Amino acid sequence: MASLTIEGLAKTFGAVDVIRDANLEIPDGEFVVFVGPSGCGKSTLLRCIAGLEEVTAGDIRIDGVSVVRKAAADRGVAMVFQSYALYPHMTVRENLSFGLENIRMKKDEIARRVDHAAKLLRIDPYLERKPRQLSGGQRQRVAIGRAITRDPKIFLFDEPLSNLDAELRVIMRLEIAKLHDRLGNTMIYVTHDQVEAMTMADRIVVLRAGVIEQVGPPLELYNRPRNKFVAGFIGSPRMNFFPGRIVRAGESDFDLECDGLGAITLPREGRALLEGQFVSFGVRPEDLQLASEGGNAWPLKVDVTEQHGSSTYVHCSAPSGPVLLHIPGQGSQKTGDILHVRPAPGHWHVFGADELRIEEKRA
Repeated sequence: MASLTIEGLAKTFGAVDVIRDANLEIPDGEFVVFVGPSGCGKSTLLRCIAGLEEVTAGDIRIDGVSVVRKAAADRGVAMVFQSYALYPHMTVRENLSFGLENIRMKKDEIARRVDHAAKLLRIDPYLERKPRQLSGGQRQRVAIGRAITRDPKIFLFDEPLSNLDAELRVIMRLEIAKLHDRLGNTMIYVTHDQVEAMTMADRIVVLRAGVIEQVGPPLELYNRPRNKFVAGFIGSPRMNFFPGRIVRAGESDFDLECDGLGAITLPREGRALLEGQFVSFGVRPEDLQLASEGGNAWPLKVDVTEQHGSSTYVHCSAPSGPVLLHIPGQGSQKTGDILHVRPAPGHWHVFGADELRIEEKRA
């Protein structure tokens, strides 16, 4: 187990800045997830930590010791890739032991480590099988087991579940979380799937265009996103955004006029709002409440209703674009209906022209 420090890290490919001035502290034993859209630099950052990419500037320290000039094999990390990368002609046992044999580890120690990893991952009944005789989930367990046998300080996972079907992804997501609880090692996990990030991480690192936008526990990012990008990326389904203007800013409430929807009055909740200020108003689908017509609410036209049994997703249209509602239970809304909605008190977000969250006034 080990702590990790990233300080002023930059990585360029020619004239392209892939990682820009990344700074991050990961304490010993934490499960951290790098998340962001395709091309944001999350896998490149992971490969820099692993030693598979040479950094352009900055430092990476494991337990306080710089590793930027160390070879990948000498960093004390193990990486699990998106592809299983198993040797098809070898048995599971041989796949698990191959790397240890290459460094001339004693046979009894190799056997101990292989048996330990196999039991931990519940693949011990398959040790004499070859990869083609295994399911996708079993192959991924073998790939993880190969990392465990190395007894690394830090585990690195690069989108390890993306080749699995939806049901198996959920199962393996839980298995990896349980594995972290049992081993207690520092783990860094890369994914583009923010649901994986929300359900697995102690802390999430959100990246955009090579820049770390926000770092924090999942619910902190969900409830208090630093900017509009984080607000829109974290949460499934994504947050609704309404462009608008503050037409009145009173002491206790304010009037918000959104394009084509008219004005509503909301409690100010101490926000540092200015009259005449243009904003982007964000509300999650589950935080738009149904209201009566003319009752301080916005009118929306229903386009499509999705019944999920325990809940209903209602896709609506507004002049500023599509709006999604998440209604508990089995809704009766139909295409063409006009719904009136308003944000739930205390469950909305407002972002300025710079896309930063507008916070409470400071005393």
